[in-house]
Amino acid sequence: MSATISPIIQASELLILYQTTNLVIVDVSTGKNAKLNYDQKHLDGAIYVDLNTQLADIKDDLSIGGRHPLPKIENFAQTVFNLGISPQTHVILYDDKNGSNAAARFWWMLKSMGHEKVQVLNGGFQEAEKANFPMSSKIEIMVQAELHKVSDWKLKIAEITEVEKVSQNKNYLVIDVRDAERYKGETEPIDLIAGHIPGAINVPLTENLDENGLFLSPNELKNKYEKIFGKVKNENIIVHCGSGVTACHSLLAIAYAEMEIPKLYVGSWSEWSRAKANVPNKNHIK
Repeated sequence: MSATISPIIQASELLILYQTTNLVIVDVSTGKNAKLNYDQKHLDGAIYVDLNTQLADIKDDLSIGGRHPLPKIENFAQTVFNLGISPQTHVILYDDKNGSNAAARFWWMLKSMGHEKVQVLNGGFQEAEKANFPMSSKIEIMVQAELHKVSDWKLKIAEITEVEKVSQNKNYLVIDVRDAERYKGETEPIDLIAGHIPGAINVPLTENLDENGLFLSPNELKNKYEKIFGKVKNENIIVHCGSGVTACHSLLAIAYAEMEIPKLYVGSWSEWSRAKANVPNKNHIK
């Protein structure tokens, strides 16, 4: 595989690849029954990764970093090593939400660590089922790995201070990928208050997908995002969501369109709404 590997892999392609050597498949599904569902049925050979404990370093005070702050890069490198992933490993990620949840977040983290051979399964678990991918309920054995040598995240990250400074500047673009109802403040199922960052525009991540829950073609995505970005420089574009997880779905879509990946505001609305608003009991998670 070349360094220009597509960030998206089709179920039909994975069927051909999955028994090759130096391949690690990871189930990154989330939700209260995610691990139980994995134990009962997962893609043959897939190991399980937990968003909250392995892909985030959740603090007591969610006004600092939000609901899913990044772990220290060296701690993440150790997690990756423990999963049997070496720098040369071909990694395939999937979840049960069309890659829109933790699979996209894990992809961003691996890419930001400098890992090249990583792809997200288009359509996720459900698409693999449709393709008659072999399923299993057995305990998967992780292989020995080589540790990644890392010092810092390589992809661009925005902190809350930058977002506050530029969100209403016409030379910058802050994109909120949550559903329109949450952006408009009509509903808020997770965080303490509803609304959005002043100046942010809404581009729901669901618009990256077609009616079948699959990514639009790279050309369609490129045309879509070129219109949205306009003349704003890439380094002035910041993408966020509720807690820095589903925003990675849109960053994945942008990468699939062969465009440069903008900045990720990891803290997202979960941090902003607590740090920039007078919210009682701001540490509470529903």
